[in-house]
Amino acid sequence: MPERVSRPRRSRRPPYAVCAALFLVLTGCGASGSAPAPAPGSAPAPGPGSSAPAPAPAGTSGAAGPGAAARGPAAPTRPREIRLLGPGIRAAIPADSLQALVVTGDSPDSSLATAVLYTREDSMAGWQPALGPWPAHNALKGWTDEHRAGDLRTPIGVYGLTAAGGLLAAPGTAFPYEQNPLFNISGEGFQGDSLEGSFDYVIAIDYNRTPGASPLDPTRPLGEERGGGIWLHVDHGGPTQGCISLPADRMRELLRALDPAKAPVVVMGDAAALGR
Repeated sequence: MPERVSRPRRSRRPPYAVCAALFLVLTGCGASGSAPAPAPGSAPAPGPGSSAPAPAPAGTSGAAGPGAAARGPAAPTRPREIRLLGPGIRAAIPADSLQALVVTGDSPDSSLATAVLYTREDSMAGWQPALGPWPAHNALKGWTDEHRAGDLRTPIGVYGLTAAGGLLAAPGTAFPYEQNPLFNISGEGFQGDSLEGSFDYVIAIDYNRTPGASPLDPTRPLGEERGGGIWLHVDHGGPTQGCISLPADRMRELLRALDPAKAPVVVMGDAAALGR
């Protein structure tokens, strides 16, 4: 006799749960009207004092979905800084300075550098490049944090620019400018380059000198052993003894652009030193 096959009994589950689910799909979570009673065995609806989340206030989009970032008030925009300068060098720039010539050496022992003039509208505004980049030279042996007379290194730091002069007439500058035949030089540089014309235009860098005095003023407030006579002057094609040199047309351009009323400074050093 063939074996009798038992068949599973059909569930006689009442259709109530299916109807309730269909009702929710058709009406949506925010539908008006009374919700159906819970199906037998289901969890009861939250009552007073339960921890169910409250509905979002009217006019809002509700809770953020998974992965959505919370949005708060926009952060205030910080003024644009001169990117390559570190916090220590930035802090050394006077608050009232609105012009900064940044001279960046290739390395601590290199005589090659790059100059860029940055400006800002006021002390709360960000810095913007205005002129450059220009090729420049510094001292034969590079840079130093403590310049000494004859060390053939350029002092690192932030220094004021307050007076100018030269062998030639002023090229239309707002600086106090002294034209004097004493701005004359001859001979050769360290690489056999001619020094003639190097002092056609100069801007005194306020390292170990009296700010505002003639670039020819010999006063050395820190003492003679700390050197002096550190200038911006016309490039002669090779390293300097301690100054910064720029091509003649760039010196003329710089003299026309700098304004003593904007408290201009030079910020100079090798890239690592400027990043402190």
